[in-house]
Amino acid sequence: MNYTEDNTIKDEIVSAAAEAAREICETAKLSAGSVLVVGCSSSEITGAVIGHGSSPEAAEAVWEGIISVTSPLGIQVAAQCCEHLNRALVIERELYIQLRENNEVNAVPQPKAGGSFAACAYKHMLEPVVIEEIHADAGLDIGSTLIGMHLKRVAVPVRLSVKNIGKASVTAARVRPKFIGGIRAVYDEEKM
Repeated sequence: MNYTEDNTIKDEIVSAAAEAAREICETAKLSAGSVLVVGCSSSEITGAVIGHGSSPEAAEAVWEGIISVTSPLGIQVAAQCCEHLNRALVIERELYIQLRENNEVNAVPQPKAGGSFAACAYKHMLEPVVIEEIHADAGLDIGSTLIGMHLKRVAVPVRLSVKNIGKASVTAARVRPKFIGGIRAVYDEEKM
């Protein structure tokens, strides 16, 4: 049986992904136009080793949960590909133009070459673009996919109530501006 053929399991994945997205968006104080990078190992969700059990169904459930939270808030999702595509990202062309990125690459993520989550994002986005890097405002890492390279500096770990999605561990991060000025500096508490 496919891991997500059981509607109870699928609903649990959707719910956990939505809750994780809600918590990171709230904790990181994301607003319309903010970018949330998401790395997701569907293999890890199903209990397989990362890269060795891709599940388009699990990826779809995660996508459904995350988008149900981010879309109404106007938060952009950058879906990280797996190492086979050098952890490139799938974003909407609108965001690509807005960010004035100049690092588009030619690749169409597949479940076994880019990852099921990135392939799912590519399928669901209105006008997907694959780019090499981004500087996101926060991130969700489902299954230890190593999203840190795509976060703005300075990344700050966020402890979520959602510790796992399926069998995959969940790690989250937000960013804050760098502290400068040394011992006499005064900092804005709202940005910490």
